Amino acid sequence: MAALLLLLSFWFAPLAAAVDNGNVVELVTVSGRHPISVEWAVTPSERAKGLMFRKSMPTDTGMLFDFGTEQSVDFWMKNTPLSLDMVFIGADGTVRRIAKRATPFSESIIPGGASVRYVLEINGGKADALKLAPGDKVLIPAR
Repeated sequence: MAALLLLLSFWFAPLAAAVDNGNVVELVTVSGRHPISVEWAVTPSERAKGLMFRKSMPTDTGMLFDFGTEQSVDFWMKNTPLSLDMVFIGADGTVRRIAKRATPFSESIIPGGASVRYVLEINGGKADALKLAPGDKVLIPAR
């Protein structure tokens, strides 16, 4: 029994560390609360690269872009082989817009609109699976 508890503590330790480090956001939708482990993109170079060149992304993970203040943002899918849902979020955590199943490698501009502080990129189709919609909340930990 002690060995099992020790094994379980190693299993859950990374998740606890992610929560403690502010690397988990929570999507609050009509279907419930959904934790998403995120990689932060805060610096201009991190935001410029985003998920370019990544061929896969585990379920229930994503990339969270933080622009520091609300502003108008546009995205594209250049050099990005994954289909993504892009969730455009205001400073208060309210989902403003969702661009669903963005086309891999497309250089077409995807407008996020005004008053966007954060953009959460998740696997294409995930927003529909979670019933995420404009007006829903994303609980984002302070950094």
